[in-house]
Amino acid sequence: MLILASASPRRRELIGAMGIRDFLVRPSAREGGFDPALPPEKAVEKIALGKARDVAATASAEDIVVAADTLVFLDGKPLGKPKDEEDAKRMLTALSGREHTVITGLAVIAHGQEETQSAATAVTFAALTAEEIQAYVRTGEPMDKAGAYGIQGMGGMLVEGIRGDWSNVVGLPVRTLALMLARAGYSVWKGQGT
Repeated sequence: MLILASASPRRRELIGAMGIRDFLVRPSAREGGFDPALPPEKAVEKIALGKARDVAATASAEDIVVAADTLVFLDGKPLGKPKDEEDAKRMLTALSGREHTVITGLAVIAHGQEETQSAATAVTFAALTAEEIQAYVRTGEPMDKAGAYGIQGMGGMLVEGIRGDWSNVVGLPVRTLALMLARAGYSVWKGQGT
């Protein structure tokens, strides 16, 4: 059985969009801390692997556990989820008119083997007015998202362009995950283990 170690509704939707219908959702209780001593890609992979290990510890040997962690990086510094509305405004103001990088770390644990990978996407924000930022924050959408925006929702109107995988910005780079699952013996195209 495929187990998604995430409570994110966006990740559940993307797994379903991959054609995977038979999977369990078991969120990890582990809160991963960002390790600034590591390169950003390795830091998010480490967080994802911690979540995957947490869930794999109670899974059966036949299960495949998938975990992910997404962070937004501006000038090399991580922007997590905002603490409150003021924090969301601060983040959105910093992102306004600039390019930033969204990095998702993935971890797959299957048959006693662990694999981690990451995907990076460059996102450019339009130059935002204070009114636009205030109106977006009032929607509540930024509050549970890294970098204080969701490209798949109203936050998409803040984005001027992207270079890379759109699904990565949502929180689950589906092409990267499909290749990792294939190496673990799970064919997305067949919807089952090979």
